[in-house]
This record gives sequence, C-alpha cells and structure tokens, in this order.
Amino acid sequence: MNLNPSTLLRGLLVAVVVIGVSIAVVFAVPAVVGADHGYVVLTGSMAPAIAAGDAIIVDDRPAARISEGDVITFVPSGFTSQSDVRVTHRVVAVHERADGIYFETKGDANEDPDPGLVPADRVIGVVVFSIPKFGYLVSFAGTPMGKLSIIVVPAFLLAVSEVYSLVGKGLVKQERER
Repeated sequence: MNLNPSTLLRGLLVAVVVIGVSIAVVFAVPAVVGADHGYVVLTGSMAPAIAAGDAIIVDDRPAARISEGDVITFVPSGFTSQSDVRVTHRVVAVHERADGIYFETKGDANEDPDPGLVPADRVIGVVVFSIPKFGYLVSFAGTPMGKLSIIVVPAFLLAVSEVYSLVGKGLVKQERER
C-alpha cells in the first residue's frame, strides 16, 4: 500500500469534503433525507435518547398522526414562530379538546412534565432521527473560525497536495534523466 504524504493529504481532503457535504445535505437540504428541518440540540433534557450536541432531523406530521411516545419539536409558549427557540420533548399524553389537539410533553431526563400543554399549531414536527455529536460540528461550522476552516483548510490541503505531486514528478523526471 502506498502511503506517501500526497496520498495521506488527499485522503484527509476527501474526509473534510465528505464531512462538509454531510453538513450541507442534512441541514441545508433536509428534504434529501425525507425531512423538513434540522436542528442542533443544546440541552440534555432528552438524554439518553438525544443528548446535547446531537443533531436532529424533524419531519412535518399532521397533529392527528402524532401520538404518545413520539418526540416532537415545538415553539414554546411565550415565543413567536420567528424566534430561534425550539424545544424537543417526548409526548406523554394527547388531549383532544373542542378547540383542537394539545400535547403534554416531558424531557426524558426531567422528572416532571413540562408546564402547560402544547397546542398543535405550535408543533414543528416529529423527530425522525438524530445524529450523535454531529451538532457540535454544525455549531462550529456556523462560527467565523468554522467557516474559515471549512474553506481555508481544504484549499490549503489541496494546494499542498498538488505542489507535492508536481515537485515529486519533477524530481522523478530529473532522476530518470541522469
């Protein structure tokens, strides 16, 4: 197996590109994986099922199809849908009233249910799956240093790999000419 520095740099570059593409696919275009939204979990209220730092993919679902045991993401009371605040908790009871469907929710790591019921119109969707610890990478990618790393590091590695490849070929050619 040929493990010269050029091969290692190209392998590292491929790994960085794959991670970058994964971030873009999951969070910029969640429909590619059959969902509508992607979020990063910030607290441990759903541990051990979903931990802080995990990424979650959330799919729209009609309120009538949400049942006890589903994990939903919703806009908590006191916040508007334009706010960035979201809560992801498990449905522990569904209440059908004359004015609509309401959900009683609770974080798996919490002892008590959440105060107040969640009206169906505040539900964003149901968690389809989570990607452990991937949220840390997504959060980092949103920082200035992360954006710089996503662009500069792969470009630098590509440049070094190409220079090494060109210089290596030149040295081999010189050796053959001798």
